[in-house]
Amino acid sequence: MKRIALLGMPNTGKSTFFNRLTGAGARIGNWPGITVDLLSAKILLGDAMVEVVDLPGIYNLHGFSEDELVVRRFLESQPVNLLVVVLNATQLDRQLALPLQLKTLGLPMVLLLNMADEANKLGVRVDAERLAQALGAPVCTLSAKFGSGFEPARQVLVEQLHRHPKLQLADKAAFGQDDSIEQELTALVSQSVSAPVQLPASVTDRIDHFMLHPWFGLPLFFALMFLAFQVIYSLGTPLQDGLDWLLGSFKDAWLLPAAQGLPPDVRSFLIEGLYDGLGTVLTFLPIIIVFFLVMAVVEDSGYLSRAAFLMDALMHRLGLDGRAFVMQLMGFGCNVPAILGTRVMRASGLRRLSMLTIPFSLCSARLQVFLFFISAIFAPSIAPLVLFSLYLMSFGLALLTALIWRRRYTSREPLLLELPPYRLPTPRFLLLEAWRHARQFLRAAGGFIVIGVVLVWFLTHYPFDAAPASAETLAGRLAALAAPVLAPIGLDSLLSIALIFGFVAKEIVIGALAVIYGLGGNELANLLAAKLDWVQAYSFMLFTLIYTPCLATLSTIRQESKSWGFTLLSTAWPLSLAWLVSFLFYQGARSLGF
Repeated sequence: MKRIALLGMPNTGKSTFFNRLTGAGARIGNWPGITVDLLSAKILLGDAMVEVVDLPGIYNLHGFSEDELVVRRFLESQPVNLLVVVLNATQLDRQLALPLQLKTLGLPMVLLLNMADEANKLGVRVDAERLAQALGAPVCTLSAKFGSGFEPARQVLVEQLHRHPKLQLADKAAFGQDDSIEQELTALVSQSVSAPVQLPASVTDRIDHFMLHPWFGLPLFFALMFLAFQVIYSLGTPLQDGLDWLLGSFKDAWLLPAAQGLPPDVRSFLIEGLYDGLGTVLTFLPIIIVFFLVMAVVEDSGYLSRAAFLMDALMHRLGLDGRAFVMQLMGFGCNVPAILGTRVMRASGLRRLSMLTIPFSLCSARLQVFLFFISAIFAPSIAPLVLFSLYLMSFGLALLTALIWRRRYTSREPLLLELPPYRLPTPRFLLLEAWRHARQFLRAAGGFIVIGVVLVWFLTHYPFDAAPASAETLAGRLAALAAPVLAPIGLDSLLSIALIFGFVAKEIVIGALAVIYGLGGNELANLLAAKLDWVQAYSFMLFTLIYTPCLATLSTIRQESKSWGFTLLSTAWPLSLAWLVSFLFYQGARSLGF
């Protein structure tokens, strides 16, 4: 099989090109000698099967950041047929250094000058033919976002793979030969690139005048986040209700009659265990898709890096920087990739402090729990405010954690941040993002959640002659052990069982409640509304927000920190903080008469 290595600097559209070239078939893979997993996809290019490997974005082949070392180790140890280098056509004076470095490796190479549409608007003209002659490699201009120029570029890749059918290793001696690159870069830019002496004031500059204002920038950021939650609720709730109605109708019309003749325990397992547990979790699929569509707009528009810029001064006082804030925002999707993203930080202290704060991000698994409880307990008019308060709490606890532990994990690493121009994401990109997250969610439902609801059903029904979820069952005995600890924060015994399974994965919590109470969907929501007041519900959500990260996150922390002691701290600290915050809220609210 042939292999293409895809390289480029951050914010060049490399990932957009990768997604357009490979579709939705990418997977995570690993290679001998590489300490991290990389994204790859196998596709048919011409008449050959080709593995396309998306390497981390780097600024310099000879740097010492984690990402730069990963790229170097890959190129030193893995043979390839072709290097495909994606560059931002509007910034070639800064970006041509990378292909000049790659040229010395002696590997076949193709340059893709992306964002050609933006370059044209800015008056930047590139002599692609002269550039190709100077570099000894084909040069194509395209817009990966809109697809213009994509097919000719794809054909060039096919032609180059035919021209270079054998896998080759890079010339390792070339990794140290970069003394003359700066002089060659200056000559190459002057010969091949023509740009206005001063680029015209763009729409981006005018928008940034307000969005990056020293006084109004942060209030605008939080206002936009609150507006995003309003959109999520407005669009997602009707879709969620519709899916819940479909699942309930199928259960009443088909599943219950079909299971009528089965033994009682088998019928209970299939309907109250598997169907109600999984069905309740699946009702969140529409609203989670809407959530990630909104977040994709925020990320792809270029606003995410501006949020890091706005927060950098505050984060610096806490021993972090703007990148840690970006990782915090990434944690809204899942804490695991956010933890992995700390590899761009060179200082060990900065990485560990960031890893300690990221698990407080309100991830999509916790979002399922909060959406269910908020919809069941709180009025629709204040539901977005309740969710927004939990997001603010997640930020506040992350900042508090950084403030407390900053002297233990110190860093002097400076922040280098590039602000890309504002862009509107394409519908195709949004649909791919929605499908990717939906697929990940369904895979979770097929793994952790199935195992979780089965275990919860067994614990709440064994021994089988006891009343389900009673004190005589295994679940009841576990709840009795947890009661002295959780009663002061307003959580009853059955809620404690769901929290115990949340240690494995937060996705299991709602499915576990459905199994524990033997109800799903609106029936479960109505029961919780009758059993809990808003103080108990909010205390439960606070505890769920803060307490121990899921096993996948802890495993990633152990892998990245290479320390069992730090992993233990990452477990014990949020668990202790969760109980303290929930205790102060619950007891304080009760003392005020709520």
